[in-house]
Amino acid sequence: MTQAAPLPPLLEPDASGGLREVFRRRYLLRLLVRRELRARYKSSMLGLGWSYVRPAVYFCVYFFIVGYVLGAGRKLEDFAVYLFSGMVLVNLFNEILHSATRSVTGHAALVRKIFLPREMFPVASVLVSLVHFVPGLVILMVAAVPAGWRPDPAALAGAVAGFAIVVLLGLGAGLLLAAGNVFLRDLEQAVDVTSAVIMWSAPVIYPWTFMRDGAPGWVLDLYLINPLVTAVSLFQRAFWQPGVEDAYTFPPDLALRTVGSLAFAVMVLAIGQQVFAAAQRRFGQEL
Repeated sequence: MTQAAPLPPLLEPDASGGLREVFRRRYLLRLLVRRELRARYKSSMLGLGWSYVRPAVYFCVYFFIVGYVLGAGRKLEDFAVYLFSGMVLVNLFNEILHSATRSVTGHAALVRKIFLPREMFPVASVLVSLVHFVPGLVILMVAAVPAGWRPDPAALAGAVAGFAIVVLLGLGAGLLLAAGNVFLRDLEQAVDVTSAVIMWSAPVIYPWTFMRDGAPGWVLDLYLINPLVTAVSLFQRAFWQPGVEDAYTFPPDLALRTVGSLAFAVMVLAIGQQVFAAAQRRFGQEL
C-alpha cells in the first residue's frame, strides 16, 4: 500500500504574495481592469472618448493662459508641443495617485468577501491610468510630426526611462496611499489638493531655466532632485527638442539624474510594497 503524498503547508488566510502574485493571476487582474473601466464610463455617451477630451481641455486652458496671457509661448519655440509633452506625463502621475489612493476603499466589498492579493487593486488602477495615457501619447506624437519631430533612438530610450520613473514612482506612492487611506480617509482629499502643486513642481508650464535663473541655490538643488523634473525633461527631449531650431539647455547631468531617479522610484516601490503588505492584514476589519 503506497503512502499518501504529504499535504502542502497551510497558509494564513490573509497571506499575500505581493506584486509577483498579482501578475501570476493575470486573469483576475484583467477582470478588475475591465470592471473599473465599465464602472467609470457607465451610462456615458463618449466612453473612452473622454480620454481624448480631458487632456485636450487641460491643454487648451494652459496653452491660452500661460502661453498667450502670460507670454510663455513667445519665449519657447513650439510651446504647444513643449507644454503637452510634459503635461501628458504629469497627468499620468496624478491619475495614478488619485485612482490608486481610492483603489482599496473603492473595492471594500471585494476586500471583505474574497481572498485575492490586495495589491491587485492599486495595480489595476495603474493599468486603467495607462489606458487613459495612451490617447494623450498618440495626440503628442501626431502633433509633434508637423512641428519637425523625427524619431531619435537615444531620445526615445530616454522617454521610456522617464515613463518608467513615473509608473514605478506612482505605483510605489499609490501603494502607500492606498494602505493609508483605509485608516485615514482624509488622504483622498489631500491627494486631490496636491495635484495642482505637482503640475507646477516640474517644468511643464515653464522652462526649468526660470528656476535656474531666479531661485536660490538650495531651492534649485531641491527642485532638480525631483524625479518628475527628470522624467518630464526626458519626454521633452524626446518629443519637443528634435523639432526646434534654437538650442535649449536641459538640466545638467541628465543621464546621471535619470539613473538616480529610477533607483529612487524602485526604492519607493519596495517601501510601498512592504508597508502595504504589513497593513493589508487589517483591511477587512477597517472596511
